[in-house]
Amino acid sequence: MTQIFDNPADFADEALDGFVSANRGYVARVDGGVVRSTEVPAGQVALVVGGGSGHYPAFAGLVGPGLATGSACGNMFASPAAGQVYRVAKAANAGGGVLLSYGNYAGDVLHFGQAQLRLNSEGIETRTVTVTDDIASAPIDQLEKRRGIAGDLTVFKIAGAAAEAGLNLDDVERLAIKTNYRTRSLGVAFDGCTLPGAKDPLFHVPAGQMSLGLGIHGEPGISEHPMPTASELAELLVSKLLADKPEDAGDRVVAIVNGLGTVKYDELFLLFGKVEKLLTAAGLTVVEPECGELVTSLDMSGLSLTLLWLDDELEQYWAAPADTPAFRKGSMAPRAARAEALIVDAETADVERPTPAATELGRQAVAILAQVRDVVVEHEDELGKLDAIAGDGDHGIGMRRGVDAAAAAGEAASGSSVARILLAAGEAWSERAGGTSGALWGSAVIAAGQSLGNRETYSSSDAGDAVNAFVLAITELGKAEPGDKTMVDALLPFRDAFLTELDGGAPVDRALAAAAAAAELAAARTAELRPLKGRARPLAEKSLGHPDPGAVSFGLIATRISQHIDSLLASAASAAPAGNGA
Repeated sequence: MTQIFDNPADFADEALDGFVSANRGYVARVDGGVVRSTEVPAGQVALVVGGGSGHYPAFAGLVGPGLATGSACGNMFASPAAGQVYRVAKAANAGGGVLLSYGNYAGDVLHFGQAQLRLNSEGIETRTVTVTDDIASAPIDQLEKRRGIAGDLTVFKIAGAAAEAGLNLDDVERLAIKTNYRTRSLGVAFDGCTLPGAKDPLFHVPAGQMSLGLGIHGEPGISEHPMPTASELAELLVSKLLADKPEDAGDRVVAIVNGLGTVKYDELFLLFGKVEKLLTAAGLTVVEPECGELVTSLDMSGLSLTLLWLDDELEQYWAAPADTPAFRKGSMAPRAARAEALIVDAETADVERPTPAATELGRQAVAILAQVRDVVVEHEDELGKLDAIAGDGDHGIGMRRGVDAAAAAGEAASGSSVARILLAAGEAWSERAGGTSGALWGSAVIAAGQSLGNRETYSSSDAGDAVNAFVLAITELGKAEPGDKTMVDALLPFRDAFLTELDGGAPVDRALAAAAAAAELAAARTAELRPLKGRARPLAEKSLGHPDPGAVSFGLIATRISQHIDSLLASAASAAPAGNGA
């Protein structure tokens, strides 16, 4: 269990600050993560990696010559926000373009994807290669759906070495894609991990059992097995990886035994010896292997085995020197410290002259954000436990971080138009929450604000347009469809009920009440569905019988907003002079 902290909510940021203090010769802090503190040759491709905190040495520990140029660092087990990725990439860019690489998780795909669009729009050519090495997360004919675990290291190392050698963005991207295709991993857990400040692990493995196919965010495995001997474990891991090898596999492999947090190095070494014997017996030559903690999961008791099938080109870059805080290979010439300041200037805000109507609607938006914060705080533990059934258990804390930041940003922007307030709130939600929910809620809140704008008057049709904009932002960004067991399964019934009531002549408050009821009913019905999106997808059977946490949280929020509006109207009616018809 993680025990050293002041405030668990500040754990990731404070740990990153301390990491930079201890490694100033390698890294410098920027808003959103770290970049190299040493010079990067002009025109070199910048490899920017990243993901949630809690996986050290991944991701910040792999920044340095021969490997990554920068790392975007999210909260515990949560994707960095799009703004964080953007700022790290801007600071890392040396003029040769940017390659983004990260594990294939929904939140990372959303946030890194948004950052890529923004970088490309500014003329910084940016590509993406996601890591998809975990054979337990999807069958071999669905490689693109697999998640990234310890195979992050092989992809990052070869792409970083190619960039260091001066290859252009096309070739660095090509080598990263090839490495990812030739990398396979499988992990096991003997017990779960504990988030800072939490009383219990995200999951437990029954005594005498082992969980097979776990993810690195604390997701439980896909099946449980009696605890094997070391020889039996080696045989299980090797046989499954060899059965999944790429079609063009040769006979030279990199083998990586990776500890996930609490398995001792002596145990890892013992297992590696048995793995190497099995690989040799299978006619394979093990080339420059690694054994140790490389991609961890806080205090998880578990490990993984990764195999990378080499060809001559990949072997050259795998063997190339690297010098980072946590991964060193060969010998590199010393690098001078960067001369320029590592600051990404914030955008200058335009001057706004809000209308009285937009200011009043903005005041109401601030009050609603406070209500949303209250209902999320009230149900934070419940949402986290629900998410832990088939996910990583961070939905409650992620929503809490996001809405806390959104409410504070809205309050700070009081007096502005509703558009400006919701823009500030949405950006803060995305930045602070990270993960899938952060990207979706942040983008949706911003879209609703943009729809409402800064107008002289507002009508019920504007409310309908704002709801449509909110929904469209989520469905276009997340790509989820009805039946995928996501927030969309509650969101679409909410929209349909709201618009139906408005079209029938109902006032906004009555339309909102009907929509909230539809959302809560639809959220409850997601218990009957199997997840087809996100981290819960590989654990579909465990999810059956339990509603989707994203749908549940949306239903709770919709209901609280409806109750707040009803309360305001009731107060206004009771305060109105007798006989005025209010």
